[in-house]
Amino acid sequence: MTMPRKNLAVLIGGVLLCGAWPLPAQDPVQVSPDFKVEIENQWVRVLRSRFAPHASHGMHQHPNTVLVFLTDADIQVTNADGTMRELHQKAGDVTYIDSARHSEVNLSEKPVEVVLVELKPERLKPPKITLDPVKLDPEHHTVPLENDRVRVLRTVLEPHIKSPVHEHPSYVVVYLTELHTTMKLADGRMVDNPRKPGDIAWRDAYSHQTENIGEKTAVEIQVELK
Repeated sequence: MTMPRKNLAVLIGGVLLCGAWPLPAQDPVQVSPDFKVEIENQWVRVLRSRFAPHASHGMHQHPNTVLVFLTDADIQVTNADGTMRELHQKAGDVTYIDSARHSEVNLSEKPVEVVLVELKPERLKPPKITLDPVKLDPEHHTVPLENDRVRVLRTVLEPHIKSPVHEHPSYVVVYLTELHTTMKLADGRMVDNPRKPGDIAWRDAYSHQTENIGEKTAVEIQVELK
């Protein structure tokens, strides 16, 4: 589904805007049905990976990628050169991997679910941010990961708290908890935003104010693109 660019800033669901991008020879989506494309545009492809206890994914390749773990994960990774390592992550963890080719095995007795934000070669030009949420409200906006491609925010909003007006460059948001927020946009419009754990969305650069109108603490991960 292709949407006019002017509407993306207020979209609350995922979008599919397929840009020209040569897929790797061992595209994970082709290697295993456990990988599903949730969002795609000219800058990112966002996958959801689910695999059962002790299941495996054959050799596949990712570009530079941010991983957001929706569940605990104990995974054995075998690299293309045959070297092996283990990943032990908790639900809510965020990590970054450089472009790599590998296979994986779920070592645990529980299913694993991960969101993978694959970064395409084309980079957007982010706007100048003057209302940085990390500077305006560091108590509720922390930075678990940052490099030359992304800045990742962890936003935690207690019930009925309202954030200051702030700005983001274009980003992918992954909702870790059930939440119900409203967003007041720069033009005064209000957007209702009920979410379930594991929901994913794309947003273009914009300014807004968020209020948690629910009765539960809301937690989300925002992968801002540089």
